[in-house]
Amino acid sequence: MNEEFKVLIIEDHPLVSESYKSILVSNIEYNFQILKAANCGDALRIINRSKQGKHFNLFLIDIQLDASEDGTITSGEDLAVYIKSEFPNSKIIILTAIDNTERVKSIIKSTPHDALMIKIDITPKILLQAFNSVVNDNLYYSTRVKRLNVLTLENEELLDDINKKIIFHLSKGVTTKNLPSFIDLKLSMIEKRKSAIKQIFNVSGGDAELLLEAEKRGFI
Repeated sequence: MNEEFKVLIIEDHPLVSESYKSILVSNIEYNFQILKAANCGDALRIINRSKQGKHFNLFLIDIQLDASEDGTITSGEDLAVYIKSEFPNSKIIILTAIDNTERVKSIIKSTPHDALMIKIDITPKILLQAFNSVVNDNLYYSTRVKRLNVLTLENEELLDDINKKIIFHLSKGVTTKNLPSFIDLKLSMIEKRKSAIKQIFNVSGGDAELLLEAEKRGFI
């Protein structure tokens, strides 16, 4: 029996949301239960009903959505904040047509996410890559997000003291599995932060490549 995986797609263009659904269900490793919402109000109702049963494993959220009827949730960003407060273990993929540098920086800084993708980047293969990345507790950023130069180590919100400590201890020869002895975090969270650092550095290799880039940038 394949693992059940509950997904809510929040997207105001029906053809786009149906495309996302078709791409996800092509991954036969999971038994997907996929619901769709076209605006913030519909999404809130579905999300709140889910509190009484099986929670969603994953949310795919467009940024530009019609507000909820009471005006409390006005965008996909607001929805992501609400979802993370109610379901901290759920994964969030943000998908947006926005490619303005300052706007994308704001999304990264203030919007909970496990992946951020600019829609023009999305192909079936890329969406499945993002899905596989987030379910394995890794961050994912699409090509255009990286090209906007918003994932830079000079951005203090992205490279905090804990990430700097991870780099420091790795440079001293501490293995990843032993980092919890030096940093007060569970191994799974340290691995997620390492993945984020690699995304920021734009490296895909192992620790040696990560540390080489950190040295080039003056962090060790």
